[in-house]
Amino acid sequence: MAKKTIRPLGDRVLVEPIDVKDVTKGGIIIPDSAKEKPMEGKVIAIGIKRDDDGVEIPFDVKVGETVLLPKYGGTELKIDDITYQLVRESDLLGVLV
Repeated sequence: MAKKTIRPLGDRVLVEPIDVKDVTKGGIIIPDSAKEKPMEGKVIAIGIKRDDDGVEIPFDVKVGETVLLPKYGGTELKIDDITYQLVRESDLLGVLV
């Protein structure tokens, strides 16, 4: 079976969340049920933004950058056993540099 791919539409960004660590600095193991939703992710793909006249508008983020995700929002989807989050670019909180 061929590997699936997705191309976001409009101003949407496909992000692969970066998992949080299982162990704290003090050595305490965090169970899966107590972990918070990842707040960071790597941009995998971006759509194409256009203004009212159909002119393409560049994105503020680029494929490969690490971004801060909102705690809630976006759409979570699974492709080939990898979980992604599809969010609007305006919902992203920032780019980690």
